[in-house]
Amino acid sequence: MAGCDPAARVPACPDWDASDLLWHLATVQRWWATVLAARPAQPEDVPPPRPSTYDGLLAAFDEWSAALSAVLDEADPREEAWNWSSDHTVGFVLRRQAHEALVHRVDAEQAAGLGSALDPVLASDGVHECLDVMYGGCPPWGRWAPGEDLVRVDVTDTGTSYWVRFGLFSGTDPESGTTYADEEDFHVVEAPGGEDAEPDVVVDGTAESLDLWLWSRGDDGDISVAGDPGVLARFRAIVASPIN
Repeated sequence: MAGCDPAARVPACPDWDASDLLWHLATVQRWWATVLAARPAQPEDVPPPRPSTYDGLLAAFDEWSAALSAVLDEADPREEAWNWSSDHTVGFVLRRQAHEALVHRVDAEQAAGLGSALDPVLASDGVHECLDVMYGGCPPWGRWAPGEDLVRVDVTDTGTSYWVRFGLFSGTDPESGTTYADEEDFHVVEAPGGEDAEPDVVVDGTAESLDLWLWSRGDDGDISVAGDPGVLARFRAIVASPIN
């Protein structure tokens, strides 16, 4: 980011320029360093003032990124730590921040007109995390009723497959008061029925192409699909929705 034009637009986040992206990732890493330092309690979130110069933003990022790396190096992934998921461990934060940093590295490269390969093992885990946590997670106040239709996502360069089952989500968010009634989503599940199970749809591609596509950082040009068109359309509709 140091050599990027601070005003360069971020293609996947059109409201951001490069300086906004840098500040976002800096504050995210600062927050999680604070969370882990206070574990297992949830600390108070006191947003820091934004530096007025790009050099100040770079310095803040270097400081807070180093702080997160240091606290993660010292922590046992099995230790309890507050976070917004149901997996209250340091390991959840470590995994989430690895993928947060990876996605925003891609954003920075795209803003600068550059590009580099994604590590297949990390990107394959990113596919699973995106499907299982970001799209398929169920909050404690929600209920999920499984349906019948299945999609299998095959990561061709790591040999890994992830199965997702459609279902209906219901519940009322206690913070916003929003009520959801039988809204379709999916969950990652174990392969049903062993090796003979047949999915309704198969989606396959390399770890990099699938991870970038699921995060709306790449198109589906290198991804192959086969199976029921209706089930595929429903799958595409879910993964095309913004991730909160």
